[in-house]
Amino acid sequence: MNNWTFDLTAFDDVWKIILQITLLLAFLLFGNILRRLIPFLRKAFIPSALLGGMLLFGVNLLFKLLGIQLVDMRIMQIITYHMLAVGFIASTIKIIDNKKKVPVKESIQNGAITGGTYMLQAVAGIAVSLIFYYVTTTFFYDAGVLLPLGFGQGPGNALTWDITFSNMEGSGFTGNGSVGLTIASVGFLVASIVGIIYMNIYARKGQIVHKEEIKLNDVSKFEVENEIKDSDSVDKMSIQVAVVFVCFALSFLIMFFFAKLSDWTGIKLFNSVAWGFNFIWGVIAASLAKVVIKFLEKKKIMHHRYINNYQMDRISGFAFDLMIIAGVAAIDVEVVGNYIWFILILCAVGTIITWIYVRLMTRHCFKDYQHEAFLVNYGTLTGTASNGMIFLREVDPNNDTPMSNVFVLSQLPAMVFVAPLLLLLELSATSLNGCFIAMGIFGVLFVLYTLFIIFSPKIFKKK
Repeated sequence: MNNWTFDLTAFDDVWKIILQITLLLAFLLFGNILRRLIPFLRKAFIPSALLGGMLLFGVNLLFKLLGIQLVDMRIMQIITYHMLAVGFIASTIKIIDNKKKVPVKESIQNGAITGGTYMLQAVAGIAVSLIFYYVTTTFFYDAGVLLPLGFGQGPGNALTWDITFSNMEGSGFTGNGSVGLTIASVGFLVASIVGIIYMNIYARKGQIVHKEEIKLNDVSKFEVENEIKDSDSVDKMSIQVAVVFVCFALSFLIMFFFAKLSDWTGIKLFNSVAWGFNFIWGVIAASLAKVVIKFLEKKKIMHHRYINNYQMDRISGFAFDLMIIAGVAAIDVEVVGNYIWFILILCAVGTIITWIYVRLMTRHCFKDYQHEAFLVNYGTLTGTASNGMIFLREVDPNNDTPMSNVFVLSQLPAMVFVAPLLLLLELSATSLNGCFIAMGIFGVLFVLYTLFIIFSPKIFKKK
């Protein structure tokens, strides 16, 4: 065994990752301070993590001019990739007690709106990249599919597939993660700016009324009956973190299996599926863990409730904050400069079509609370779920409408509606013909989902 120390001679092995994480957290605090000091930023609902990431991005540029590499791009990309899965696992593992009426119809409709928006963004995005391809003859024809990944799913998946495209032989794409991360960052800004404009327009019309939040911090918000103690032989928070990372390890085993399957069969698709969808395997692992936990509780083998929903929310919130700030900090300005016109046109198209489609569909499905439905969906489908929930809390802080429950419960049907897009990413990138085939399928699914949404009131009336 080689001897080593904790001093600067072993900086990369001992200190680098810790200092990079500390850098992220420090700028997260700076972003929060900036948001508190500047009223405009606070009223614009721009996340502190996004502000912190932009600050770190700017400071890193200044350090680069001085010949100092402050931010390690590889570490930032790794953090972005892993935090996506951690956040989804913590959100999925929560225990939901079905004491209230479950809005099944509305949840499926909302899931279909999510799926329809993804398909529309995919078709429009690929159309933009095809135009660039035919104009320049060297542009990567499938780059536009990063629009639904960046707008709809945020930095984690946009980064993953940007790097996948960059590593594909013959693609000619050199985004190396920065293009996808930039699209996701623009999506955050779009969610904030458009949400503010929308609220102001309809507030002046008297259709949106600002309501004061009634704070009832009762015990049930933080824990439920029969939970384990906050601090016993092991801290309750330690249990939550342990459960999340055991699920993460299980998701890695699933990815490892698919990767080995690729080696055994020679089919490259399995390898892309393995590592390109880490958050989906995380959701599956968390769902399996939840089934096991419920079974053990039912059989009285597990006598106490070990999952605390409040703390799981905190873990997912921390993971997504870290993902956002690391994703913005990992953007390479030189790479973005090479694709600036493509990014600007793609994001402009995505902003407009998402506004139109989500507005029409939410007004059709949720007539009694259409504004709440639009804000939470538009915020989520351009930024992240955090953006959507921020706007929903602004217009409906006391959950007077069922939109909060509808949104949460719609995530499962949404995954079903979005699954074809994720499964066809490899096909659309491998060849120009494959790209056209995938685009055609996305277009057909968009039409089918839209028809389902339009006629869903009649469909659900039939038992």
